[in-house]
Amino acid sequence: MKKIVLTGGGTAGHVTPNIALFPALKEAGYEISYIGSYAGMEKQLIEEQNIPYYGISSGKLRRYKDLRNLTDPFRVIKGYAQSVSLLRKIKPDVVFSKGGFVSVPVVLAAKRLRIPAIIHESDMTPGLANKIAIPAACKVCCNFPETVDYLPKDKAVLTGSPIRQELLSGDKEQAARLCGFTMDKPVILVVGGSSGSKFINDAVRGLLDDLLANYQIIHLCGKGNIDKLYNNRSGYIQFEYAGKELRYMFALSSLVISRAGANAICELLALHKPNILIPLSAAASRGDQILNARSFEKQGYSYVIEEENLTKETLDAAIKKVMTEKETYISNMKSSQQLDSIHTILKLIEEASEKKKKKCKRCKVLILYKTLHLYFYFFFLFYLYHIQNFFHFIIRKL
Repeated sequence: MKKIVLTGGGTAGHVTPNIALFPALKEAGYEISYIGSYAGMEKQLIEEQNIPYYGISSGKLRRYKDLRNLTDPFRVIKGYAQSVSLLRKIKPDVVFSKGGFVSVPVVLAAKRLRIPAIIHESDMTPGLANKIAIPAACKVCCNFPETVDYLPKDKAVLTGSPIRQELLSGDKEQAARLCGFTMDKPVILVVGGSSGSKFINDAVRGLLDDLLANYQIIHLCGKGNIDKLYNNRSGYIQFEYAGKELRYMFALSSLVISRAGANAICELLALHKPNILIPLSAAASRGDQILNARSFEKQGYSYVIEEENLTKETLDAAIKKVMTEKETYISNMKSSQQLDSIHTILKLIEEASEKKKKKCKRCKVLILYKTLHLYFYFFFLFYLYHIQNFFHFIIRKL
């Protein structure tokens, strides 16, 4: 059976595209294993899929001053040693990485063991973890056409982002029952990212009285961010996080307010959901979400509010504009040339796997050739030695 190791973690965006690949990989006959951090959110997400999970030591690669910058390199080195040991044990044909800090030692270990590694970069420009890992990869998949310019030409492949197919088959009536909503008011789904967003949470709750006059609100506010003061508001429901229920929530929603992580916005595009994007500010990130959001805004898929400009007033104006022009946004998204990312990535994985097998066959042939060469060489030396002794014996007799 063919074997593959997937890696990636830290945020849901580094995990859910890997999960989207699982059905296709299983259908293609791959035995799947996953390497992540000891206690990252990826551990729970992957174990829920009944996939063998292996935890390793990992350290964050920070761009700012922090005392942990002195200790984390040692954690990465330990993670590298653990990855080498795990890959030797699992013996995968290929490694697929979705990025995040935990993926770096795994990809470098694959390079050390001559296992082909394929990386996926979701954002417009490569993140620090992928920048370190790119030299060790055989191919680098990307989401945006603009990203190709930032990658080695012989490695870059425009694939798009794998989308979980179950998101496309949600049941709005099931979502209404789950949330206790009626079907006579449109629903706004608020998604603040896997860890939530205080800026978005505060803006939505500050506008809640006005919104509930015309809408029902599903608010995914992030772990530890549920406000009990709003628990009994009619037409408003809070969740820390949504797993399998998310597809039902998407089906029920008429508008989505979201961060601008690459995987999240690609899901919105695939679902043709009118949306308002509030990207993470440049002060709190490397600015990748701003680039993602502006690209979608330029193509007519999204309305963008930068975090610095987010207020009750700007959010209210954005909701009114997008709901008024929602058919235009839907039409633009339906006209997009979406890529069959799962099929394209699976093809790259198969090609890398086959190339490795051919190399292994060539190695076996080369080893056999060298072994036979040495055998005949020593046989020849042995033959010469005995011939020489024979002639010496004849000469002595004469």
